[in-house]
Amino acid sequence: MDLIERLRAITPHVLTGPDALPYGRDWVGKYVTTPLAVVRPNTTAEVSAIMALAHDTATPVVPMGGNTGLTGATAAEGALVLSLERMNRIRDIRPEARIAVVEAGVILQELHIAAEAQGLSYPMTFGAKGSARIGGTLATNAGGSNVLRYGNTRDLCLGLEVVLADGRVLDLMSELHKDNSGYDLRDLMIGAEGTLGVITAAVLKLTPLPQAYATAMVTVPSLPDALQLLNRLQEHTGGMVEAFEYMPRDYMARLAQFRADLMPPLGHDVDHTIFLEIASTVPRDCTVDDTGQVPLVSALEEILGEMFEAGLVLDAALAGSVAQRRLMWEIREAAAEISVNTKPLVINDLCLPVDQIETFLSRAEARLKPIDPGVTSCTVSHLGDGNVHYTIYPSAQALCDPLMEAVEDIVQDMRGSFSAEHGIGLGKLSSMQRRKDPVALEMMRAVKAAFDPKGILNPGKTLP
Repeated sequence: MDLIERLRAITPHVLTGPDALPYGRDWVGKYVTTPLAVVRPNTTAEVSAIMALAHDTATPVVPMGGNTGLTGATAAEGALVLSLERMNRIRDIRPEARIAVVEAGVILQELHIAAEAQGLSYPMTFGAKGSARIGGTLATNAGGSNVLRYGNTRDLCLGLEVVLADGRVLDLMSELHKDNSGYDLRDLMIGAEGTLGVITAAVLKLTPLPQAYATAMVTVPSLPDALQLLNRLQEHTGGMVEAFEYMPRDYMARLAQFRADLMPPLGHDVDHTIFLEIASTVPRDCTVDDTGQVPLVSALEEILGEMFEAGLVLDAALAGSVAQRRLMWEIREAAAEISVNTKPLVINDLCLPVDQIETFLSRAEARLKPIDPGVTSCTVSHLGDGNVHYTIYPSAQALCDPLMEAVEDIVQDMRGSFSAEHGIGLGKLSSMQRRKDPVALEMMRAVKAAFDPKGILNPGKTLP
């Protein structure tokens, strides 16, 4: 019996030939591969049996969630794609404990809807929420626009179920907020990009669903002024800022070019636009007062007015309806769509100290132009946590690597990170080789060898 027949004995949901090809193409279209086959299990027991078979036959396996990543982590040339898309059950939502128990194939937006029906929120969000799956967000430790308040995916996870390379099931499905019983294997799996195990289920934290939002787009004279605004908002609201996103002129120009249907309320012709949102569950902030105003919105208006008088805010538009709020979010969440549709490109996912982003952008422009006078860029930033998506468009494919290395030079000099939330995959392997501490790489390889001695789990990814 050959491998495919043995797989079909475990589950009938096995795709081969042309049916498997769509799983070999990443979302960006940069990595196009031919999988050996695609297997779509329905239970953890099936995943366990599949991995045991792969281990026995030394078959490489690439775990896949929604395949929305930007670094080629699901490229699967000659490998078995293990798609978790059929393991999409929300097993339980427990409002009293504020947790959700979910399988890895649950789509992020579906969890949002289920939690909101219980008056709760799973506060991880980003543009691909309609197709990204929970397992993938855990495997990459995904970030997003609300990290400023709630943290990365790692911060929202209490427990995991993981199938190891040899098929054994590692039960880490803890619902505990405190557990100091040895090494934290849960955190080791989160962000490992499927190289140490296949995440099949998780226990996730839920938060109270905000009852009022105050949302605005603001223009400011400079990034230091924007940080003053952020700090003022945090102080005044007690840390209720959910999103604080930076969209400079180059971002607005691409928005006008590729999404003309999304008209920013303050226009495209501005240097520094900030999208911000604060949210509250406190009745005194959320209950309409005698004047017909929501106090949270009035508080934001007051702060923006003070900052305007001080010259730190140039203009502001507050969302006065659900539709206006949705438009502002769409303008920000169009980032991936409008930034990866020009080739060649270099996708930089950087993290820097929040007060050094302006310096980085200035240094980057000065450094890149001598290498490629025709280079252009598109910048968007989770300004509140220092994450900068700095996409550059070389005038020739041959200039991609020199430009990426130049950006890395600046980031390393500023003690930043070349990978903030996208992960490593294939796209950042060379960066890992050049920039990661050699002792750290040695330790990572030792961990990989311990969990996957045959090297069958997502081979060639994450570790150079």
